[in-house]
Amino acid sequence: MIKFVGGFDKVSSLPNTQFPEYAFVGRSNVGKSSLINAIVGANVARTSNTPGRTQTLNLFNLDDRIIIVDLPGYGYARVSRTDALAWLKRLEEYLMTRRQLRKLFILIDSRIGARDSDLDLMDFCDVHGISYQIVYTKKDKRIREKSQKILNHENHPAMAEEIIETSAEKKTGLEPLRNIIGIK
Repeated sequence: MIKFVGGFDKVSSLPNTQFPEYAFVGRSNVGKSSLINAIVGANVARTSNTPGRTQTLNLFNLDDRIIIVDLPGYGYARVSRTDALAWLKRLEEYLMTRRQLRKLFILIDSRIGARDSDLDLMDFCDVHGISYQIVYTKKDKRIREKSQKILNHENHPAMAEEIIETSAEKKTGLEPLRNIIGIK
């Protein structure tokens, strides 16, 4: 059973639990909340067609043994520069201080590919030894940009070797994520 723990504006406000955390992050409108809902099999994360709706650190408790974290998006939402910088600072604080974090899932829209903001986050994680997994979303959509950057583990030491391709709509690619998180 999954339940919403809360939405938190500050990292210091997060509950101090013993449960491992698995966090999802990506550019605004990449499908984070939809993918979380597909993985856990319930509509717990709020979805929207408007980029930037997730503005807090949203925690979900799964069976009193795992915490799923829906982090605010970056790179596209129509918010002030001040708000965008505050979100980035909060993300960095979360990544650097949250000892419960076991894996960061960096979501990238498969139609667009990695953007500079994604690469900047990957570089940050590489420098600080924060383990992350690249997850391509929206694999069911047909339009693809031709000149996508190739991502590989050799250039990003903190990145998991496998890149997981998913579609929340078609429910494909979910099992590898469930296995990493420990969802049966």
